[in-house]
Amino acid sequence: MEEDQELERKISGLKTSMAEGERKTALEMVQAAGTDRHCVTFVLHEEDHTLGNSLRYMIMKNPEVEFCGYTTTHPSESKINLRIQTRGTLPAVEPFQRGLNELMNVCQHVLDKFEASIKEYKDQKAKQK
Repeated sequence: MEEDQELERKISGLKTSMAEGERKTALEMVQAAGTDRHCVTFVLHEEDHTLGNSLRYMIMKNPEVEFCGYTTTHPSESKINLRIQTRGTLPAVEPFQRGLNELMNVCQHVLDKFEASIKEYKDQKAKQK
């Protein structure tokens, strides 16, 4: 029971709200009855293949993850189901959080390099004038 509360606490930190003050859950954690915390499906609302495939790749880099895959529910719905199964040493929520953090770090690195390149380009243009 305490483990379930701890998982819920970790997941609640990942939930976000939508615009205009309307609060919607951006993330759900689904566990089949009788399964443990090592095999979980995360439902990410308002997301598609862009996040799904990137996140799956980052999570699969973890050697403790046995399986990670995602599906889109339907082309007209913008939500994905991301399934994570670990080898039993850690709960599935941990590689999920780690994958999100690593993906944010990669995105920040790309953004930093892009902005530096734009600045360098503008500086070169200014020197030519």
